[in-house]
Amino acid sequence: MIVADKKPIEEIISEIETYTNVLILGCNECVTVCEAGGKKEVGILASALRMHFLKEGKEVKIDEITLERQCDHEYLEEIRAAIDGYDAVVSLACGVGVQFMAETYPLPVYPGVNTCFLGATEKRGLWTERCQACGQCILARTAGICPVSRCAKRLFNGPCGGSTRGACEINKEVDCAWQLIIDRLKDLDRLDDYEQLSPIKDWSTDRAGGPRKVVREDLQQ
Repeated sequence: MIVADKKPIEEIISEIETYTNVLILGCNECVTVCEAGGKKEVGILASALRMHFLKEGKEVKIDEITLERQCDHEYLEEIRAAIDGYDAVVSLACGVGVQFMAETYPLPVYPGVNTCFLGATEKRGLWTERCQACGQCILARTAGICPVSRCAKRLFNGPCGGSTRGACEINKEVDCAWQLIIDRLKDLDRLDDYEQLSPIKDWSTDRAGGPRKVVREDLQQ
């Protein structure tokens, strides 16, 4: 899932302090799971903003809406009838949702969260990166452990000389991705695969090739 973290409320206030009608727009998808932008977080942020502006003696209307998701035209259409009543929107969706919202409606849209990475829930309150969406998945060769996202150097033939006792040299509390790969291959009785050098990666499928898209002609009308 896409993992995001809340922006400091001071930053949000600085962006919207000149407006009088503001919509806080949440998303029921990834940001709800990581507790950064769902209905609950929309309510908390809206309440905090109301208290701030009340204390400042400013009359600012703060409304709350949470959509199923903001990266889909179908759900953004649900607020079309109401959107003209606002001067600005604070979107608690990921960066994709913020941009889609801004493309759909001609009013200022501000991010309420920082989009961090594609990750997994280790436990409540702890999310860790697992994927950088490089566009050319190699997990079949690395026993389901991604060296692009989990190796600090993104090595395809590791480990490097800096790892020590299974720990990465950048942080001793971070597991060496290649040690994890080797251990996993051993458990799967596939250690012979480790001896095969990985070919040079085509990074044009990554961000190095510019903005990307996926086209499924069989799904298009």
